[in-house]
Amino acid sequence: MPDKREYTDDYPEKTLYIPGPTEVREDVLEAMNQPLFGHRMDRMTDLYTTIVEDTKEFLGTDHEVIVLTASGTAFMESAILNLVDENLLVTTCGSFSERQANVAERLGKNVDTLEYEWGQAVKPGDVREVLERSDTEYDVVTCVMNESSTGVRNPIEEIGDVIAEYPDTYFVVDAVSALGGDYVDIDEHNVDVIFTSVQKAFAMPPGLAVCVVSDEAYERELESDSASWYGGFQRSLDYYDRKGQTHSTPAIPVMLAYRKQMKHMLEEGHDARDERHREMAEYTREWAREHFDMFPEEGYESQTVSCIENTQGIDVAETIEAVSEEYDMVFANGYGSDLGEKTFRIGHMGEHDRESIAALTDAIEDVAGL
Repeated sequence: MPDKREYTDDYPEKTLYIPGPTEVREDVLEAMNQPLFGHRMDRMTDLYTTIVEDTKEFLGTDHEVIVLTASGTAFMESAILNLVDENLLVTTCGSFSERQANVAERLGKNVDTLEYEWGQAVKPGDVREVLERSDTEYDVVTCVMNESSTGVRNPIEEIGDVIAEYPDTYFVVDAVSALGGDYVDIDEHNVDVIFTSVQKAFAMPPGLAVCVVSDEAYERELESDSASWYGGFQRSLDYYDRKGQTHSTPAIPVMLAYRKQMKHMLEEGHDARDERHREMAEYTREWAREHFDMFPEEGYESQTVSCIENTQGIDVAETIEAVSEEYDMVFANGYGSDLGEKTFRIGHMGEHDRESIAALTDAIEDVAGL
């Protein structure tokens, strides 16, 4: 057991460039500082229906939306419980997609994997080949939209189009580090379930998970003999239809922050937000290729997290510490023991812009002597 380390109020403020949590607007943080009210009061109905319907508007979806007090991992688990009777195909190309396979195995499901080396992207043609040749009838295919361990952005749109040809197979997408900063037309590309965490590209305080659920996925759960209790689609959506509230006590202060931030996101617009993230990503890649190299397969680089290959052999941990101490900016090392010093990662998501990312890269250049 670790020794107790007493939390104090004496910590320097750091600007976050990690793959989440990320920077949060002051007025969004201040929105949490309101007197508490009951989660069964009319005020809660006003709050929850506002954030749900605003989320639908921002994402441009006609599907149902659930906002749950949880991390995105809760929907990774509940989507498997809700939709998989026996078999699923998990596409893996990094740590978080491999976690999906591990979660499904721990839930007692039969898991087949379509595996790629870390840094490579999932290919729609390979998914088609597995579905065509396999004797297994898959209830679900899963994919991580943005594999933040490797900086890979998988082509979930094309993968969804392939899975659409198999109407008894549902498509589940982990978009934890992408949604809100990388545009995807959910309804157009046969995505049955897509989920995220608000502390990433939504740029909110941690504590809420957002899930978009198709009518087909909802009906699938109705036919199932068992499903998730806390993250059940039916339980969440039926309660929303009846009461306009959550079935269990939510993190009300974080939902107040969500309401404020979603208004900002609607004002900016989904297309403009996507373009701002694209500009940050393009700048970071150009900088990385000038001084290092990109780790992901070319053409499949993330729009929200750049994973940069440490071709110069800098001491990544030492550089991160020095940038933090000298500039009060924090970026991330590689994810996992194999990539810890071989790569480093810059999160360009949420409220950052090209200028703020350039401030970080200038600091890295100064500290590393580039």
